[in-house]
Amino acid sequence: MKKLLAAMLLCCASTVTFAQSAAPQGANPQRMERMAQQVQTRFSNANTTHDGKLTKAQAEAGMPRVAQHFDEIDTQRTGYVTLPQIAAFMQERAAAH
Repeated sequence: MKKLLAAMLLCCASTVTFAQSAAPQGANPQRMERMAQQVQTRFSNANTTHDGKLTKAQAEAGMPRVAQHFDEIDTQRTGYVTLPQIAAFMQERAAAH
């Protein structure tokens, strides 16, 4: 239980950090925080096993955009993705645009 709580706290922190660092110049910080919260909530809802790891099937059911880019996000080919990996992917995509 402690490991799960620690993983969730890490995910929350990384999502907020992502939202702040990926925010375009002049972006509304409250809006970015809401977006980070939405990603975290959607991840939590999709992660039906509550292990902090989202399988492709879970992503297909609850986060279709993550499922669409699953192989790009799962760079280590583990068969699952984590919230920090999703945040890093989103940050990379935002920087490229």
